[in-house]
Amino acid sequence: MIDAYEDPGTPDRRGGWAYLAWLVRCQPWRALAGAVLASVWMVLLAVAPYLLSKAVDDGLEPGDTAALAGWTAALFAVGALNAWVSIMRHRTMTRVRMDAYFRTTKVVVRHTTRLGAELPRQVGAAEVVTIGVSDVHTIAGALTVIGPGVGSVVVYVFVAGLLLSVSPLLAAVVLLGMPVVAVLVGPLMSRLQGTEAEYRERQGVLTARIGDLAGGLRVLNGLGGKELFAASFDRDSQRLRAQGYRVGAVTSWMQALGMGLPTLFLAVVTWLAARLAAQGDMTVGELVSVYGYVAVLIGPVAFLVDMGYQLSRAVVAARRVVRLLRLEPAPDTGTGTATGVADAPIEPSVLHDPVSGVRVAPGRLTALVGARHAEVTAVVDRLGRYGPTEANWGGVRLDAVPLDQVRDRILVADNEADLFAGSLREVVGGRRTASSADVGRAVWAAAADDIVQGLPEGLESAVTAQGRSLSGGQRQRVRLVRALLADPGTLLAVEPTSALDAHTEAAVAQRLRAARTGRTTVVTTTSPLLLAQADTVHYLVDGKVTATGHHHDLLEREPGYRALVARDTDDTVPDPDPDRNTGDDMSGDTGTDSDTGAGAGAGAEEVAR
Repeated sequence: MIDAYEDPGTPDRRGGWAYLAWLVRCQPWRALAGAVLASVWMVLLAVAPYLLSKAVDDGLEPGDTAALAGWTAALFAVGALNAWVSIMRHRTMTRVRMDAYFRTTKVVVRHTTRLGAELPRQVGAAEVVTIGVSDVHTIAGALTVIGPGVGSVVVYVFVAGLLLSVSPLLAAVVLLGMPVVAVLVGPLMSRLQGTEAEYRERQGVLTARIGDLAGGLRVLNGLGGKELFAASFDRDSQRLRAQGYRVGAVTSWMQALGMGLPTLFLAVVTWLAARLAAQGDMTVGELVSVYGYVAVLIGPVAFLVDMGYQLSRAVVAARRVVRLLRLEPAPDTGTGTATGVADAPIEPSVLHDPVSGVRVAPGRLTALVGARHAEVTAVVDRLGRYGPTEANWGGVRLDAVPLDQVRDRILVADNEADLFAGSLREVVGGRRTASSADVGRAVWAAAADDIVQGLPEGLESAVTAQGRSLSGGQRQRVRLVRALLADPGTLLAVEPTSALDAHTEAAVAQRLRAARTGRTTVVTTTSPLLLAQADTVHYLVDGKVTATGHHHDLLEREPGYRALVARDTDDTVPDPDPDRNTGDDMSGDTGTDSDTGAGAGAGAEEVAR
C-alpha cells in the first residue's frame, strides 16, 4: 500500500474508466493476488456441494462408513483451507482499496497545491470538498471488482462445468442466466450513471451555497437578505432531495434484481433437478449438489449486479476527479500577453499598473483608496500577478518574469487568507523556521502582543483551522504577523486593519511603518490612521487614479476623498437614510477586537455606501 511519502504517480486523465484502470495498474501484483485469492475462495465454496454429494452417494446411501468419514474429512479440510483463503482475500482487497483511496487523495491534494491561487478561480471549494469527502470513497470501493468480481465470473463458469457433468439442461439454464441479468440490469446501469452525475452536480452547488451561507450569514442578516437566501437554499435542497429519490429508485431496482434473480434461478434449477431425480435421471447426491451449486451462485450473481452499481457510481466519481486533474495553473512565464521571458529586477524597482495608473515607488509606504473594494483589490491582483496583467516591474513586464521569482519577492496578504491549524508559532511561521526574535518583532509590529499573552501557552498554544478559536480582529493581526515575518521585498496588504478598533489600529499603523522602513509596502484602506502614515496615497475612482498625494493634502483638495475617509463630524457626509435601524439587530457580530465598533476601515466603507 502506498505510504505517506511515496510518489503517487501520474494519473490517466483520459476519462473515468481510464482513471480506474490506472489505479489497478499502480498495484498489479496486489490486484492479481486479490483476483486469484477471490477466485480460489469462490471455487472452494462450489467444491463443498460436490464433496457433499459424494458423501451422500458413496457413503451415506450404501452405508459405507469409511467412505462417509473420508468425504467428511475432505469437506472439513476444504472448509478450513477456504477460511484461511478468505482471510487473505479480505486483507489483500483491503490493501487494494486503501491504496486506491490514499493514492487518489494524494493526487488530488498534490494537484490542488500545484494550482495554488488558480484553484478558486477555476473550481469551487464545494467541488473539492465533495471529491475529498465522497468521491474518493466511492472510487476505492469500486476496486473490489478486481477481487470478488473476477472470482464471481470464474466460479460461475466453474459451476456451469460441474452442472454440465450432471445435466446439460441445468448447465444451459445457468449459463443463460447471466445474459438475462445483463439485459435487465444494463439499462439501469446507464440510467444510474446519468442520475448519479446530476445528483453530484447539484450536491456540489448546494455545498457551495452552504459555504457562502456560513461565511456571509452576518452580512446577510445585516442587509435583511437572510430570509431570501434561506428560501433559495430551501428550493435547492428540495431539488437535491428529489434527485436523490430518483437515484434511490434506480438503486433499489438494481439491488432488488441482484437478490431476486439469483433466487429465481435457484427455484427454477431446483425444480428441474427435482424432476430429473424423480424420473431416475439423477441421484440423490447429485440433487443435493445441484442445490448447493445454485445456492453458492446466489452470492456471485448478486455481487455481479452490485458490482455494476458500484462501477456506475465510481465512473461518475472518477470523472469528477479527472475533471479537476485536467485543470492547469497559469503559465509560469506568462499569461498570454507577454513576449519572451525576463528575470526580475535585481534592485528594488517601481511597480506600475498602467490600467489604473498606480505607481508604487520602491522603499515607500503607498496606500490605495477607493469607494469600491473590488476595484482596489483588482489593482493588487494585477500588481501581485494573480491573473492577467499589464503591470511592469522596473520596466519589465510582470507576466514575463518567472512566477517563482514574483512569489519570492512580492507577497499579497489578503485579510481573509486561510489560517491552518497548529500552534500559533507554526501558523505565523508557515514553511519558514523563524527565530524567536524575528517572531517577536513581527508580533510587536502587528500589535499582537496581547494575543500571545492571552493564550495559555503563548506562541505554542494551539490555533484551530481558519483561526476559529480567535476573534475577527485577532485573526486579522495573526495574518499580518505572518506577512511581516515573511519579510518580502514588496508587501501588498489588503485591508490589514479593517476589523480593528481605533486604538489597536493606531498602534498597527505606526508600528507597520517602522517595521517596513526601507521596504516597499502597499496597503488598501480607508482608515485615516493608516493613511496618515503613508508616504503616497492614490485615490481611485472607477478603478483609475484620480488624485495622488499625501493624506492631508487630499483631504483639503478632494471632496470625494474627504467624504470617503474623514472621521470628524464636520467632514463626514450626511446619512442618506437617517431613519434606518442602527441597532443590534443590524450590526450583528462584527468580529472586531473591541465593542466600540467595526474599526476605522469598516466605518469608512459604511460612509462610502
